[in-house]
Amino acid sequence: MSATYPHEGSTALDGLKLKRLRRIRLSLLAAALDMALIAIAYLFASLLYLGSLPSEQVGRVLVVLLPIFLFFNLNNQSYSAAILLDGLRSTWRGTSGLIWASLLMFLIFFMFKISEEFSRAVLGLGTILAASLIWIGRLIVSRIGTQQFGRSPFALMCIYDEVEPVGGRQPGTATASELGLLPHADDPEMLDRLGKLALGIDGIVLHCPAQKRAQWAFMLKSLDVPTEIVTPELTQLHPLAVNQREGQTSLVLGSGQLSWSHRVLKRSFDLLVTVAFLPVLLPVLLIVALAVKLDSPGPALFRQERIGLGNRKFWILKFRTMRVDMQDDRAEKITERSDPRVTRVGDFLRRTSIDELPQFLNVLSGDMSIVGPRPHAESTLAGSLFTWEVDSAYWHRHVVKPGITGLAQVRGYRGSMFEEQHLRDRLNADLEYVANWSLAGDLRIILLTLNVLVHKNAF
Repeated sequence: MSATYPHEGSTALDGLKLKRLRRIRLSLLAAALDMALIAIAYLFASLLYLGSLPSEQVGRVLVVLLPIFLFFNLNNQSYSAAILLDGLRSTWRGTSGLIWASLLMFLIFFMFKISEEFSRAVLGLGTILAASLIWIGRLIVSRIGTQQFGRSPFALMCIYDEVEPVGGRQPGTATASELGLLPHADDPEMLDRLGKLALGIDGIVLHCPAQKRAQWAFMLKSLDVPTEIVTPELTQLHPLAVNQREGQTSLVLGSGQLSWSHRVLKRSFDLLVTVAFLPVLLPVLLIVALAVKLDSPGPALFRQERIGLGNRKFWILKFRTMRVDMQDDRAEKITERSDPRVTRVGDFLRRTSIDELPQFLNVLSGDMSIVGPRPHAESTLAGSLFTWEVDSAYWHRHVVKPGITGLAQVRGYRGSMFEEQHLRDRLNADLEYVANWSLAGDLRIILLTLNVLVHKNAF
């Protein structure tokens, strides 16, 4: 016979269900706030431009716009808690959903020949105001969510069977004995208990000895929530995924480069943007080169060997920012704030990221991409260790071309790496970029880079 639920296990479960309920409330809050802000924006636009509140006309606009807006945002997972907690991603998806909904609304008005009934100025101003308010509203929701959930909004139950909890007891952690669970697939009552345990939570992660994994796996597969079994011996292999080969299970350890079609797409995008930018870029390069030459003796450009695609080295181009006699050609010494090696013009170039502009020439030559992991010199240090000594997965970031900007940079991970954690933060972002590459993602990173051109860690 199976045992009843002990107090500790049920307490952990109640906390997880409450977490899930709070997450649902956060999503509903974001949706309600979005639609309220859109309504306020159009009403204010009407009052500002027409001097009155034509409630019937604005009401007809909102009746068409709000359902379309909600559809686009549900489709792009805009109200997912993971998105809402990320301020930049949340604002991007919310405002892009509004733009697409507005375009579709204008098309509907045009097709049904009712566009003349509405003030184009009010529609345009209302859309701009709504986008601005959604941007602010999403940042507020992100702050609220972060305060409520911390790092993760998901209610995951971690069950330990004859294995000690990793890092001590955490919220949502229980042992199988506390929950009265045994891996007996032939016991309907035990399966019922496991099913009730999964009700109202987001998933179950199980830790158990190797000899019990098959039994637990059989039971977990019957649940209607995502389930995992932790396999510690695979950790050192850093697998990307699991595959099936001729009836046997294999671990995917590397995905190589992007597919050829994605490589063509990414390269075409790089060339298109760079060539279009050249008329503006070339005069700037000449002016900055002249400023560097006048400020201190030596060449305007600085060449340094960096690690690129496939761990192959290439020569990166930058504007020289250090005095020639104090220059660090191998990046063996970490640049510090108010570094005496940096020239006056060099200090400005580094703080504004202008010193990176010559790398568009690296993009033209094919050594770099506009977006990708930032390339490092072989002797670059993170704390007191070489980058690959901090985490051997460092080499895995080089399956794509290095970039002028990247996901790590727009998240604020830039500048000198004084601590090992600084490298780990960048590496995690780089590996995430590699695993989830898309052209839309590259465009988003380019736009977000405008917010971090001047950064407190750039010196």
